[in-house]
Amino acid sequence: MAYKTIFNPKNKDKYVGDVTNIRCRSLWERRFCKYLDENKNITKWGFEILSIPYLSAVDNKIHNYIPDFIVETTKESQKMISIIEIKPKKQTIDPQTKKKRVSLQECLTYSMNISKWESATLYCKSRGWTFKILTEKELFK
Repeated sequence: MAYKTIFNPKNKDKYVGDVTNIRCRSLWERRFCKYLDENKNITKWGFEILSIPYLSAVDNKIHNYIPDFIVETTKESQKMISIIEIKPKKQTIDPQTKKKRVSLQECLTYSMNISKWESATLYCKSRGWTFKILTEKELFK
């Protein structure tokens, strides 16, 4: 069974969306929610509140990608917006480069993720935002 929990932010005024419906699907997402909630440089944040259309390389159809987080930070009185996706490192590496047998599902997942991330990158670039993928490497420094 997958991990699910509801995150209840302390700083509700920073959250964009329904503060009673932040449903984390992993401990990593929950940990990042806590970081966003408690970090004084984060002025606003939301969880799974944005939808970005993308063309899937798997079926050549348009789908909607819902990234994990949208975050607004303020640094030296300048606002910056980032879209952030939380993923295990192994899902960010082309499975065909591994030296072991890979499943068709791994290849499909990777291909679909690349389609999503390319669309998210273009979406962000057109708005002056940034797109970031955080893995356990960045989350557990």
